[in-house]
Amino acid sequence: MKPIGEILKEICGFSEKVLSEAPGVEEQKGGRIGEMLIQQKVISEPDLLKALSIQFDLPFLSDLPTEDLNTDFTEKVPIQFLKKYKMVPVVTSNEVSIAVNDPLAFQPLDDLRLILGWDGVKTVLAPYPAILSAINFAYDMRQDSAEQVIQDMHEEDSDLILSEIEEIGDLLDDTSDAPIIKLVNLVLSQAVKSRASDIHIEPYQNKLNVRYRVDGILYDMLTPPRHIQSTLVSRIKIMAKLNIAEKRLPQDGRIEIRIADKNVDIRVSTIPTAFGERVVLRLLDKSSVLLKLSDLGLPEDRLELINDLIRTPHGIILVTGPTGSGKTTTLYAALTMINNPDINIITIEDPIEYQIEGIGQIQVSPKIGLTFANGLRSIVRQDPDVILVGEIRDLETAEIAIQSALTGHLVFSTLHTNDSASAVTRLIDMGIESFLVSSSVVAILAQRLVRVICNDCKEPYTPDEESLEKIGITRKMFAGRKIYRGKGCPLCLNTGYKGRAGIFELMMLDDTIKNLILKTPDANAIKHEAVEQGMLTLRQDGAQKVLDGITTIEEVFRITQQ
Repeated sequence: MKPIGEILKEICGFSEKVLSEAPGVEEQKGGRIGEMLIQQKVISEPDLLKALSIQFDLPFLSDLPTEDLNTDFTEKVPIQFLKKYKMVPVVTSNEVSIAVNDPLAFQPLDDLRLILGWDGVKTVLAPYPAILSAINFAYDMRQDSAEQVIQDMHEEDSDLILSEIEEIGDLLDDTSDAPIIKLVNLVLSQAVKSRASDIHIEPYQNKLNVRYRVDGILYDMLTPPRHIQSTLVSRIKIMAKLNIAEKRLPQDGRIEIRIADKNVDIRVSTIPTAFGERVVLRLLDKSSVLLKLSDLGLPEDRLELINDLIRTPHGIILVTGPTGSGKTTTLYAALTMINNPDINIITIEDPIEYQIEGIGQIQVSPKIGLTFANGLRSIVRQDPDVILVGEIRDLETAEIAIQSALTGHLVFSTLHTNDSASAVTRLIDMGIESFLVSSSVVAILAQRLVRVICNDCKEPYTPDEESLEKIGITRKMFAGRKIYRGKGCPLCLNTGYKGRAGIFELMMLDDTIKNLILKTPDANAIKHEAVEQGMLTLRQDGAQKVLDGITTIEEVFRITQQ
């Protein structure tokens, strides 16, 4: 058998010197030559696997099929065994094989063949990420549906609730037989698979409803029998370390779980209702990457404007919109853009949704008197260049934010208003003098999230005149363009939509608008003037996204109707 070092030298073309040094390293530290070369970044894992495939005369697959993968083996083989020995059975309509990452793991390979009765089945080599992905996919597919678990449950099963899990590992690894634990795990893993942002557990007189919020819309997912309601809520409260005996007061908690390769942070909120406790779980995928400003769906001209704005030395930049309209994501994207060692950025938030390297982040805690206003007072004494205030909720916070902006700081914050002009009115209603608003606020960005048409079932169609007029698209604008909608397919849960994008209304406070603010706080007059100056409204930006084939007429109308 040809030495692995020689094969690697031929494949990767490194020098004899590198190879001659490697065996010495091997003797000093232990381990195999291939692994040593990977650690020294001389070769990559696929390089080593290609060399091993030549040495052992085994096929090498860079990827493993998951399209028509048979998952029957999951009934016989524990997931922990496959993860430990980095191997997975691959059964498709075309062939049967066992993918391994280490061809020298003879004993576990023989054990696996024995368990499955697969004597003589061929072995293939595959990278570890591909094997892990196939394992997670197979065991995720294998899981009973939540409906099936509910059917298997009986009223006496509620005693099994108190099997507490202190350290929650991968939910796919959890082999607990307690039906309620299986049900909660399934509800959580199916929610993550469906890209849900929230799970609602709602008790009514004769039924229990479980709904998922996907792309901003609530969908009914399950209607478990009413008798499991207290057991289900108690299980979630145990996971969130809440008091299961207290059912008369609202409670808030947190759960951290891992599902396959995703780390998910869950905020749990319970409130008492006439028919029992109602629970809402907010899911935050910590492994998802922070978006850049260019990924949010801002048109090119406004993206350049915002890029300039976030680099201004002082002033307030406000982002407005209702809850769940992506305000925090936009602000984080802006902070990430300007974050560098030259400037000091401090934020005060409720809650901190993402940790950003190089930025000081403070969590509001009213219980100990750390409010937005108190926190903001302390931040100003920390010599910041840029301050992010999670939300301006009261006059005190607004006053300190404005004073900070007037004394040379750049302040980002959010307000709950319907459009950009209303933010001015809201600040004046709070009690801020109009001259302070006009001298401190630089720009106001109003935003909403519209659902994006699913790419897998997108189809062109000709809308009627009335629909086009509803969102302000004229025949001239429509000429030579196609307008799309989604038919609905399994990949988008038959909704016709998959994912969301932003629509924006950016109001720059130039001298004309500042003078108008000094005369009147009327939002309509301010908006009218801004449109005269060339501002695109939310609906106009939405209409442009319809013409670009990103979203539908119905979606823009739903989001922008006043």
